[in-house]
Amino acid sequence: MLYELRTYTVKPGTLGDMVKAAATVSAEIRKNDYGKLEGYWSTEIGALNQVLHLWSYSDYAERARVRGELANNPRWVSEYIPLIRPLIVRQDIRLLNAVRAPVAPASAGNIYELRNYRAKPLGAVRQWLDAFTAALPAREKYSKIVGLWQTEAGQPNEVCHLWAYKDLNARAEARAAAMKDPAWQEFLGKGSALLEEMHSTIMLPTPHSPLK
Repeated sequence: MLYELRTYTVKPGTLGDMVKAAATVSAEIRKNDYGKLEGYWSTEIGALNQVLHLWSYSDYAERARVRGELANNPRWVSEYIPLIRPLIVRQDIRLLNAVRAPVAPASAGNIYELRNYRAKPLGAVRQWLDAFTAALPAREKYSKIVGLWQTEAGQPNEVCHLWAYKDLNARAEARAAAMKDPAWQEFLGKGSALLEEMHSTIMLPTPHSPLK
């Protein structure tokens, strides 16, 4: 399975217009006929004026085929593209291989945290993933991971992991409890030395997002 995370930065004041166009016109045209929508979010803390949408395809060939078909869809070209073209400032794409495929939280009404870590080159990303997945049972005693990926293209030597929490207080409590766990402390001691950068974005799911 191939995953694609698309990040669109929009002009200030137009985030609502972008979400509305995606939730109505785009959703009606695309359905899941041109890749499966896994999640759609707007940023709340971190980089502002952004939407992030996660898609899955069976492989690269399917992605190329359905994106070509979508580009030739008359309604897509005449109805959706003219709505969003004036709004978008920048588009970024990450192609991802799943280490842990996304699993929806047990309940809806969550905030989401996307964490992007760039590892040192020449093998450190695999070392970090091995250490992280070994320590993950300890971390998941406090909150469950939604998904874990390694980038294939867009940003090299990067891992992306997605978490869901009831609210920011629940996030703070879970992270504070994990920091006291000996197994997680041991991982942090090993894992931090393998990384160059760490980024975190707090996101809110849009009304049409499958991950709520």
